[in-house]
Amino acid sequence: MSSDLFDRQKDAVGKGERTILVYIELTTGKQIPNSLDEFKQLAESSGLDIIDTVQVKLSFTKAQFFIGTGKVDELALIVDDKKIDLVVFSLALSPSQERNLEKVLKCQVLDRTGLILDIFALRASSFEGKLQVELAQLRHLSTRLVRGWTHLERQKGGIGLRGPGETQLETDKRLISIRIKNINKRLHKVHKQHDLGRKARIKNELPMISLAGYTNAGKSTLFNRLTKSEVYADDKLFATLDSTIRRVILPAAGEAVIADTVGFIQDLPHELVEAFKSTLEETRQANVLLHVVDASDMNNRDKIDQVQEIIEQIEAQDIPSIIVMNKIDEISGFSPRLDIDDQGNIYRVWLSANTGEGIDLLYKALSQSLSGMMTFARIKLDVQSAYIRSEIHKVGFIQKEIMNEFGQWLLEINVTSHYLERLLDKQGVSLLWEQKSQQSQMV
Repeated sequence: MSSDLFDRQKDAVGKGERTILVYIELTTGKQIPNSLDEFKQLAESSGLDIIDTVQVKLSFTKAQFFIGTGKVDELALIVDDKKIDLVVFSLALSPSQERNLEKVLKCQVLDRTGLILDIFALRASSFEGKLQVELAQLRHLSTRLVRGWTHLERQKGGIGLRGPGETQLETDKRLISIRIKNINKRLHKVHKQHDLGRKARIKNELPMISLAGYTNAGKSTLFNRLTKSEVYADDKLFATLDSTIRRVILPAAGEAVIADTVGFIQDLPHELVEAFKSTLEETRQANVLLHVVDASDMNNRDKIDQVQEIIEQIEAQDIPSIIVMNKIDEISGFSPRLDIDDQGNIYRVWLSANTGEGIDLLYKALSQSLSGMMTFARIKLDVQSAYIRSEIHKVGFIQKEIMNEFGQWLLEINVTSHYLERLLDKQGVSLLWEQKSQQSQMV
């Protein structure tokens, strides 16, 4: 069912429903500046044909339509005059408000949550991602079944329901509940496989680095830069949905694992946070969190706060983090730099993942943050193994090196415990002494 469901979703892409956006500014609440631009980007990301945008200022919401009856009548005239298929609201509507609006406007009505769910349906590509999106959509859909199907029968699996589709419209709450249980069982199997991978990484003492940040901050571009991968990256909202993990050799820190995860957004729907908890688990298990921020965005301070809220929501707030101020190439005359606190710890790095400027500074920051997983050791390289010296120079810190009278190299190095074990497995390498960092011993 899941495969057919997402085949239908692909068929629906690009049909370009004629759409009116209704942007609501609540004068009593806090909103990120330029939220209107972000709302338009969301709509464009879903392939809608935006015919008009209506802005509404409200000091309080109305129970029947969320907005006033006068504004609803105005919308109805526009819908009729411009042959509108869809009206999208920038805030969450209750099921009854959605239904009431559809009766008056005589077209489909969608709120912000439904719009984001639809974008996720378009973007999901992995088996797990598709299941997670369908689960989120079904949970959202089940809240719309309070008083029956009448307000949904006209939607025919289009925008906002590309996941569940037409088949789900012929079911009832019981069948949706059964489908949710089946998806949860399948996801449970996938999650168990993820857990085995995490346990293997922990056993191998591989440092785990996770990227987090507001959508379109450049996480995937940074991931590609660090791992020399070609993960899909684009200048649009939610370009990445599926968690991607790669092993990488970091200068001065050795072997590590880096995870790229879904981007966050203000008021991320609860259904998505719940459905994507497994994907976000990569963030919770990290040794270091790289909080990627668009440095060129004038409103990045508010977006940092939004991301921090979600990090706390998934209980990852105690993980050591580095703020990565990305896209400095879009700021005139700005150079890469490090920001250091009173204790000498690097807490912020300014760089460009696109051009590579400042990546060396990020490596330095990661080395400092991962120092608790490092081991200080003295090793001996036999004459025939001297070539390994150049490899260690790339991977770890060589504090001191001398050649004895027998042509052997004696090195004092600082590397991860995992890399040291791999090093000692090589022919002609022997350990003279080892001292783990105090932080590492406490872990």
